[in-house]
Amino acid sequence: MKNKDGNALKRRDLLMYGAASAGLLGLGGRAASAATPESSGESSYPQEMNLALLRDYRTAKASSYDRTGGNRDARPLQPGETLTLMDAKGPGMVSHIWFTIASEDSQHLKRLILRMYWDGETEPSVEVPVGDFFGLNLGEYFLYQSALLTVSPVKALNAYFPMPFRKSALITVTSESKKPVRSYYWNIDYQRLPGLPENASYFHAQYRQSAPCPGWKTAVEKNPLGTNNYVFMEAEGRGHLVGVTQGIVLNQNGWWGEGDDMLFVDGSRKPVTVGTGSEDYYNGAWGFDGQAFDYPYNGVPYVVNPFSIGGRWCLYRWHVDAPLAFEKAIRFTIEHGTGNNRSDDFYSVAYWYQTEPHLKFPALPPAADRIPKVFAVPHGANPVEG
Repeated sequence: MKNKDGNALKRRDLLMYGAASAGLLGLGGRAASAATPESSGESSYPQEMNLALLRDYRTAKASSYDRTGGNRDARPLQPGETLTLMDAKGPGMVSHIWFTIASEDSQHLKRLILRMYWDGETEPSVEVPVGDFFGLNLGEYFLYQSALLTVSPVKALNAYFPMPFRKSALITVTSESKKPVRSYYWNIDYQRLPGLPENASYFHAQYRQSAPCPGWKTAVEKNPLGTNNYVFMEAEGRGHLVGVTQGIVLNQNGWWGEGDDMLFVDGSRKPVTVGTGSEDYYNGAWGFDGQAFDYPYNGVPYVVNPFSIGGRWCLYRWHVDAPLAFEKAIRFTIEHGTGNNRSDDFYSVAYWYQTEPHLKFPALPPAADRIPKVFAVPHGANPVEG
């Protein structure tokens, strides 16, 4: 493998900015084994040594700092305006994104759109409302900590997904609000690299919603093929899904989470994996007992009025132990209630890596439709016990 100057990348290079992110960037298998000391003939050493190894990249940052040397470090964002947050040449890798926002719009988390473009592509690989991208899927701030996303005091949004690019990286935010953002602060940390491993893939994130989900059933129906499931994401190419965040607003009383997750890959008509319930997918059990929690790889950090109409939930699940791999295509879904018998509001973001080009994303719903609300349930359409 060679860098942009035609020089072969050293094994230590691959070890440092390859193997350290192997699980997320898809550097398992051949690439990971090629970077180990045992396979390269180097003396073995403990994994804890990685932090002490010398780096061969150049540290860089794209930020909103005051170019005059003063302390006016934020930028305003007017209705309809687009801010360029990062426009960098590659090869490189974004390792951390931090935002904080002061806006006159109480729903700005739903009305500001984050987009990312890799290597000069015209269709974004990331197109998500800012709040949803950081796991605030209902447009409200709350604090939580996970391995890949955190929200810190006060209203500080952090993402730690590695995002490699070979030629260029363009990151923008667009306001679909009718009110101005007084201050948009950002720090985007990235590294300029000699090159990327050949099988380093590109970060993607896609927003979807169904408000309400099409349920309203009064009888239990079996659903072995995932018909009318809620779709987290669909993609074509080669890659792997690393996780989802989800927000839910209850339009019916009772427990919303008896829906099974179902994974379809490479054109399969039947799901290749089927779960045992929504709380099980999010690595909890027994309806979470209505409790909030946030762990590194799974969590329900926000719960309000958990089992009644108007109840609100936010959840996340990271598949960093074994990302859901696909060679040609993927469709990841979940039922909304047993056999899709419920009509709650679902809002979600799926995060994955894949080769380019990618499928064009579905159009974002209008800003007004992205604001969570309770919908009336038709008379007699009560949840049915599974």
